[in-house]
Amino acid sequence: MFDTATLTAYLIAAAVLVFIPGPGTAWIIAQSAAGGTARGVQAAFGLETATLIHALAAGLGLSALLATSALAFEVLKYAGAAYLIWLGIKAWRSAPAPVDATAEPVAEALPATARVSARHVYLRSVVTGVLNPKVALFFLAFLPQFVHPERGMVWLQFLVLGALLSMIGMLNSLMLSFAVGRFGRRFAGGGGRWKERLTGSVFIALGLRLAVQQRG
Repeated sequence: MFDTATLTAYLIAAAVLVFIPGPGTAWIIAQSAAGGTARGVQAAFGLETATLIHALAAGLGLSALLATSALAFEVLKYAGAAYLIWLGIKAWRSAPAPVDATAEPVAEALPATARVSARHVYLRSVVTGVLNPKVALFFLAFLPQFVHPERGMVWLQFLVLGALLSMIGMLNSLMLSFAVGRFGRRFAGGGGRWKERLTGSVFIALGLRLAVQQRG
């Protein structure tokens, strides 16, 4: 499906793009700081699921629609921005969990927002990734450089390239999750309010950033 030169060039370019800090990096850091390594890993799986969805959508033509339709881009952009800002406000308004003297030290300090279910964190991250039209446009601009229509099954080529990008992204996210999760434990005894506000601030900042993004 791909020759060695094309695949090598793609992997190098994808690695460079992944390791450059961006909204995904901020999302993983915020989740890991709020709920530890496990939550960061759950968020990583969600974001990379969204990556695969975007890759498949690119192959099926959704990205082309977003590139040519200003209305479609604006609708998806503002929906994503509103969702992120709502998450941020919710995190800011949430009350810290009461401390249980019989609980483990780290578990005591985790705020209520940090102990949400794995499924909830995963789905929230999927939605966050899917509702970012810049990702769809990225796939439209970047992946076609490595797709060969003459080899057939264009949608599958997009999906394979997206899966490779997702694997690299997952590796980066796992490293971030473990680093931030371990570092964050040092602050567990100081209460959880700062974590909620950090998480909320990052969500709101990401939402505002998405709202002002342009198609070009």
